[in-house]
Amino acid sequence: MKLLSRLPIAAILLCTGMATAAHAERASTVVASPRQSFDFDQNWKMHTGDDPAASGTTYDDKGWQAVTLPHAFNEEEAFARDIHKLSTGITWYRKTFRLPKGTHADHAFLEFQGVRQAAEVWVNGVEVGLSENGVMAFGFDITKALKPGDNVVAVRVDSNWKYRERATHTPFQWSDMNFYANYGGINKPARLHLTGDVYQTLPLYSNLGTTGAYIWADGFDIAGASATIHAETEVHADQAMNVTYQAMVRDLDGKLVATIDGGGAALKAGETTTLSAEAKIGGLHFWSWGYGYLYTVTTVLKDESGHVIDAVDTKTGFRKTTFAHGMFSLNDRVLHLKGYAQRTTDEWPAVGISVPPWISDFSDSLITHDNGNLVRWMHVTPSKQQVESADRLGLLTNMPAGDSEGDPKDRRWQQRVELMRDAIIYNRNDPSIIFYESGNKTITEDHMAQMKAVRDLYDPHGGRAIGAREMLDSKIAEYGGEMLYINKSAGKPLWAHEYSRDEAARAYEDDWTPPFHKDAPDYNRNNDSMAVEDVKRWWDYYQQRPGSGDRVNAGGVKIGFTDSNSHFRGDNNYRRSGVLDAVRLPKDAWYADRVMWGGWVNSDEPATYIIGHWTYAAGTVKPVYVVANGESVELFLNGKSLGKGERSSGFLFTFPEVHYAPGELKAVTTYKDGKNSEYSLKTAGAPAAIRLTPHDGPRGLVADGDDLMLVDVEVIDKNGQRVPTAFTPIHFHLTGAAIWKGGIAQSEGPYDPAKKDATNDVLATTLPVELGVNRVLIRATTKAGHVHLTATADGLKPAALDTQSHALTDFGTVSDGLSTVFAGDYQPSDLSRGPTPLTPSYQPFQWTVPVAAIIAGSNQSDAGDSHDDNERTAWSSDGTPANAWIEYDFARPEAVSLLSLKLTGWRLRSYPIRVTLDGKVVFEGVTPKSLGYVNLPLTPATGQHLRITLTGPTEDRDAFGKIVELKDNKEAASVGADKVAAGWRLSVVEADILKTVP
Repeated sequence: MKLLSRLPIAAILLCTGMATAAHAERASTVVASPRQSFDFDQNWKMHTGDDPAASGTTYDDKGWQAVTLPHAFNEEEAFARDIHKLSTGITWYRKTFRLPKGTHADHAFLEFQGVRQAAEVWVNGVEVGLSENGVMAFGFDITKALKPGDNVVAVRVDSNWKYRERATHTPFQWSDMNFYANYGGINKPARLHLTGDVYQTLPLYSNLGTTGAYIWADGFDIAGASATIHAETEVHADQAMNVTYQAMVRDLDGKLVATIDGGGAALKAGETTTLSAEAKIGGLHFWSWGYGYLYTVTTVLKDESGHVIDAVDTKTGFRKTTFAHGMFSLNDRVLHLKGYAQRTTDEWPAVGISVPPWISDFSDSLITHDNGNLVRWMHVTPSKQQVESADRLGLLTNMPAGDSEGDPKDRRWQQRVELMRDAIIYNRNDPSIIFYESGNKTITEDHMAQMKAVRDLYDPHGGRAIGAREMLDSKIAEYGGEMLYINKSAGKPLWAHEYSRDEAARAYEDDWTPPFHKDAPDYNRNNDSMAVEDVKRWWDYYQQRPGSGDRVNAGGVKIGFTDSNSHFRGDNNYRRSGVLDAVRLPKDAWYADRVMWGGWVNSDEPATYIIGHWTYAAGTVKPVYVVANGESVELFLNGKSLGKGERSSGFLFTFPEVHYAPGELKAVTTYKDGKNSEYSLKTAGAPAAIRLTPHDGPRGLVADGDDLMLVDVEVIDKNGQRVPTAFTPIHFHLTGAAIWKGGIAQSEGPYDPAKKDATNDVLATTLPVELGVNRVLIRATTKAGHVHLTATADGLKPAALDTQSHALTDFGTVSDGLSTVFAGDYQPSDLSRGPTPLTPSYQPFQWTVPVAAIIAGSNQSDAGDSHDDNERTAWSSDGTPANAWIEYDFARPEAVSLLSLKLTGWRLRSYPIRVTLDGKVVFEGVTPKSLGYVNLPLTPATGQHLRITLTGPTEDRDAFGKIVELKDNKEAASVGADKVAAGWRLSVVEADILKTVP
């Protein structure tokens, strides 16, 4: 099986089902009622700088910049500036709108999905509210401020990094200059909702104090495709009324599959009541990994005469989750977690966070089509758009509230709890959210209990675990896992939160491809080196996967899905640890992960990938690395075998000295069953032409002032093959109904903080390709029209692209500042992976040998700590050479084959040991340094008494080089070496004794 070609990448992104309605609770599009919901993003004006008079209705804003939301005032600084130097200050936004003719609204609610940082809002000169947390959605009841005819909304946004909560003068912990890039202003969409005097509330707790609808399922019969569906809705009544409540469930095709009767209720004037309905439903499609099957649940209120007085659509999916035995299961099938830890800003050059929904799907689908299943959004809650994208794609997510690092004890902690409350209420109907993250670092048990209480109050049935990074031995947290160390558990799942921290710019392939860049393992690698490192690091977790015994690792997420305008490590002013660059072009690591991650637990989807390219100078001799998931790999150059590669880290096959010759380099992988997969590279010819390839959303380019088109630019040879050694400057010229946003490049060389900031060619109209390819962005204006883009370069045949943007009115009503067009409604679900298989996802390949007794040469009272499924405890000998041993006795003789050890100081310290079974030596040697566990194969033998003896003193030396977050000293390495001195001390954190399954 040949792995996908490198371009066009969009061709593999979306194998889709039906387009779906947007998920956020909105007026129903299938059941008519007095309720109306409008997109509120059009016809805004923006001005940077403060003017208190701008809140008034008569203020002259004619000279302000016209913008469409979302729009951060400093969006063009994304990747052009170091995160610490992003502009901040006061920004004003103003908008005039008019309610539709004949509309009578008993209540009008203005919803902002997020503003950075603090927003004061006025309607017709009347201040209606303040939001300060800079992360979550919020809303105001603006009914009393409205008037007939034109209405003016004014928003004053303060994006100061050090903004303090007014009531307490307390800063927000998550407003951190390292982690949460400050794209200031109204950087997420806005909505307007009109309701009658008896209505279902919105899920906007801050300011409004309401919780909206809550949809969930239980009583799952996965094989029988049935579950009990529950609908609850908070209802407010201005007047006393008898109502009936029902929930109508429609499938992805819009077909009504069930109507659930919730009975009647007598509502009292001025009170808020929760109504509910439930029923067992069959024939369900369960939401799954890579299977974003969604239902529309319409909750309906009727009066005594049967007239519909309110109807709300909620988009959701139904899935069963289990967190037990050290594993996560989805729909009764174990899933080894694998994916990426990504900054929630998820920014793009020159537009920052402000992208249309199809761009979110384009980006996130590169996770699921990389065979990833989990994204850990970092530090703050993802936007609703990001959550809905994951819903459609079948991508599991981890949702934080707000944090940088640490566990504050003052008002900052209560701010975190309140933000978690708001985030849970707003997102609890989204099936993609699987984990609630209470902290980016260990928090106290009391604080964990507070967060869990919030979850239990507002989302007790959603099938989501709440925990935090680390929290290995917490009695309350329902999941945990360290930043990059390997953890195992027989209880709650433990997964790595930020493994494989190295960085590499996409432009630098290897030591033989210009521009030559010295590979350095300290955050400054080449692409091939970074891909190899990713293979090594994933192998650490894969070895401990489900099936490897009673205690297993639940998986891990690599830090950095895309390059990020975040705190940086290498020679750029942004972070380059992504497997994609900032415009989502893949690096070799993306393809490597795709090979290793195919399958729910085991890597069982045959795949092969050759790292790099095959276009070099004559006389080049270089190593060739192949990533494959078979038993052996044979390399062929122009049909001649170069032999088989040296296997390491499970998936890596190395051919150390391959003499370059132009032609075809092919790798053929052989599997245990004799089948093959293969991948080949061909030498490119001389650069001959430019090729442009556009990517846009399902509607094409829409003239709404927010939509984007991506355009890939390649330098190709006369046969149309990309030239991977080309770094040609390309000159772009754009005319018509679009705005140039450009791309990003390495052309300015290493970042020097002592000099003027490197802009990385952001917004430049001349941009080089890198390894033969780059990508640029153009943004639609608000007027439909022709768009013409040309690309030229010296000595190359030019290329041109012509397209026509579509008027927003082609898709719905747009009038007086209000629109019925919601871009997310046009995004289809990805069903390409299919429903959850009913077969087991793995077969055990190792069994844990039960231990009946433990005897130690010293400190006997602590011996049990070496085998207690708690990595916060350990047994250590007393420092006397003769006492440096520990023995594990079995109830009966066992055929032991593997010893899996976590030893104190695992990253720094090697232990010379001898392992005997009933006195017979089954292993003798020095344990390797590791990022957690080491697996020591034992000479096959059967016995009842396994003894580990230290045969020499230990000494500390870091095996993993410079890791900024885990400094090169014993204490900061957090491996226990600061507590247990080196020398004649055997120190065991956990010992797992295993035998091979016959």
